[in-house]
Amino acid sequence: MDDYFVNKNAQSNGDHEVHKSGCNWMPHYKIALGPHLGCYSAVLAARTHYPQSNGCAFCSPLCHTS
Repeated sequence: MDDYFVNKNAQSNGDHEVHKSGCNWMPHYKIALGPHLGCYSAVLAARTHYPQSNGCAFCSPLCHTS
């Protein structure tokens, strides 16, 4: 299981990106989502904070939408 985090700052399109621990694009201002088996459950957890959440294209590409 990996630890996931959601960016407190939205992207220009309004998405709050979800990052896996160790991601090179890890934001400074983030909320810990705890350990998850994969990005899908992490994104669902992030949506309890920010309904418009999306996986990082680099560390969670399976959960990233354009």
